[in-house]
Amino acid sequence: MCNELNVQGFQYSRLQVIRGMKMLEISGKRRKRYVPRTTDSDHDSPISPNLLNRNFSTELPNQAWVSDITYVRTATGWLYLCTVIDIYSRKVVGWSMKKHMETSLVVSAFRMAIGSRKPSPGLIFHSDRGSQYASQEFRSELKRHSIIQSMSRKGNCWDNAVAESFFGQMKNELDRKPFANEEEAKCEIFDYIEVFYNRKRSHSYLGYLSPEEFETKKVA
Repeated sequence: MCNELNVQGFQYSRLQVIRGMKMLEISGKRRKRYVPRTTDSDHDSPISPNLLNRNFSTELPNQAWVSDITYVRTATGWLYLCTVIDIYSRKVVGWSMKKHMETSLVVSAFRMAIGSRKPSPGLIFHSDRGSQYASQEFRSELKRHSIIQSMSRKGNCWDNAVAESFFGQMKNELDRKPFANEEEAKCEIFDYIEVFYNRKRSHSYLGYLSPEEFETKKVA
């Protein structure tokens, strides 16, 4: 809260902010722990080594991407969201929402990322061991673009902490009852990712800049 106010031009110390919040009887939200329920690692497909090895920083864009799948609740049923994040700036560079968790969900998000970023060969693509990521179809997509696959250790969510953290932030900040329907969910998720998160949401890791502000500043 204190850093966000300072970013917006209001100069308050942490103590002043705490006193003001107590006076107004408001408090920060406690982040709800995200419990992954979208990974099927009981399959016979090949498993890639954990090349990323929790190294969640890079010197340049498009050196390492992380990806994951989460569920989105609506009044008419479940939707599934797949995102691809560049760990350099924490920007969501690709995403897809569907009513199922088939491989095409991951492929769609990946193709969006490829189209928007056009990475050079050798990029590391990290995910969990889910059947979608381990499938021959998705591996062929990676090979076509000379991208190297990396996978978390079995049952270890910390190996994909950047992707997990994004979903935790998103659900905490949307903080609402189930969406009325698929269209409402897709509209709000679009606004959250493309309008708010990538362009406006500040990160302590990025010096309290948004992903797009961070990339623009680095280029300049």
